[in-house]
Amino acid sequence: MIQIWNEVQYIELYRAEGEDAILKLNDPALLRQECWTASGWTGAKADFAVTDPATGAEIARVPKMGAAETETAIAAAAAAFPAWAARTAKERAKILRRWFDLMSEHADDLAVLMTAEQGKPLAESRGEALVSAETFRYQAGLAKTSTERIFPSNNPGETIRTVRVPLGVVGVITPWNFPILIPAWKIAPALASGNTVVWKPASNTPLLSVAIARLFADAGIPDGVLNLVLGPGSMGGAIVADDRVDGVTFTGSVGVGQGIRDVVTARNGRVQLELGGHNPCIIFEDADLDMAVAAAVSGAMGSTGQKCTATRRIIAVGNIHDELVDRLVDRVESLVVGDGQDADVGIGPLVSPGAHKEVADAVAQAEAEGAVAVAVNSQTPDGPCFYPPTLFVGTTDLTITNEEVFGPVSTVLKVDTEDEAFAMANDTEFGLSASVFTNDMWKIDRAVHELQAGLIKVNGPTTGSEIHAPFGGEKNSSGHAAREQGDTAQEFFTRTRTAYIKPGSPH
Repeated sequence: MIQIWNEVQYIELYRAEGEDAILKLNDPALLRQECWTASGWTGAKADFAVTDPATGAEIARVPKMGAAETETAIAAAAAAFPAWAARTAKERAKILRRWFDLMSEHADDLAVLMTAEQGKPLAESRGEALVSAETFRYQAGLAKTSTERIFPSNNPGETIRTVRVPLGVVGVITPWNFPILIPAWKIAPALASGNTVVWKPASNTPLLSVAIARLFADAGIPDGVLNLVLGPGSMGGAIVADDRVDGVTFTGSVGVGQGIRDVVTARNGRVQLELGGHNPCIIFEDADLDMAVAAAVSGAMGSTGQKCTATRRIIAVGNIHDELVDRLVDRVESLVVGDGQDADVGIGPLVSPGAHKEVADAVAQAEAEGAVAVAVNSQTPDGPCFYPPTLFVGTTDLTITNEEVFGPVSTVLKVDTEDEAFAMANDTEFGLSASVFTNDMWKIDRAVHELQAGLIKVNGPTTGSEIHAPFGGEKNSSGHAAREQGDTAQEFFTRTRTAYIKPGSPH
């Protein structure tokens, strides 16, 4: 067990300066101002603020770690690997199952933390916490399934056998938009397969990361098996460059991901990337428009558009364009935007003022290039992180219809034919997700085979996936990286060894 030698301090999270209301947790011990490695709960010489994007209020301060702390974490993971890899799958699965139980028990508290520092509505936050917990239960079950295969040999009496062995030390670098789910996708199969982990989460959501580490400690994970470091992006660079880190799994921007790929592959490490998308939603004339409109707006505006699978382009085929736009406008204007702590809010703030500026700049550029905003949500409150859900009509010549905008913004494009629709959908450097709305089985079959995307939805939004099915993209969305989720997740975190076994002669 990890020895927690620092006293747990109750951190009060105020909604705004001067208010008396405090976000109270059922388990105040989830709130810590420390990082976690084999040396226990530790602080740092410097710290940084965590702010509530809905109010701009500072809610806590956490350690800003550096090179020394990162070195300690990597060394701890390397030292812990042989013993953790030697444990039986049943032993590792038992700890992961215990973490599932603790996550489920603390789902309400984790949701409060997520909404406080990331901004998404409370119900959405709780849903993410529960699905993340299920990911650990699923991967715990897979840990106890056979990873061996037997092949016939051309040599009499010989058997060919393959086994999977853990990769080693894995660097896990995760974003802020899904601060529990994406870490779960990576950490669960990594640990289940016998690897140790150095985890660098985004700086926007550190409180949640610390809470997860606390639950791992409570689940009984051995010293050094999971190490959490908090701080700037340069710490991720130190993890990526270290020869002791056998593999790096990263979700984030294209530029950063490509840089990680270059560094890791140059030292013969293994890399897994999920980088972004510019996802199309094709709506044909025979579509159920009620279903299509609901899914298109949900896909574009849900989570404030801060999803790599968000719908960026809505492609209207044939004569439905005008009616479709009218329906989309009504739906966008009816969205309830506000503080995610309010029960009736469906769309929260962007994660930071910097994110708000990036979206605002992209929208201004689109308007300068000739895009027409047909819907701008008028119910959006003022504040440095609130951005009104916005719907454009435009053309493929716009920057916004070619480059990812990480916010509640989407554009309707018009085409006349099926061929044009598929060509437009594929006309992007990304290939993460796509959706089509039609009842025509020929169009459905064509979509499955011709859309250049790793995730294809038929009569559903571009967003969303299930933990038992593979997830990943094509082109610049993921490259040739191994898929996440499902039983394919183990492929990245293990090495395959092939043994030719022939009994010796009896004496």
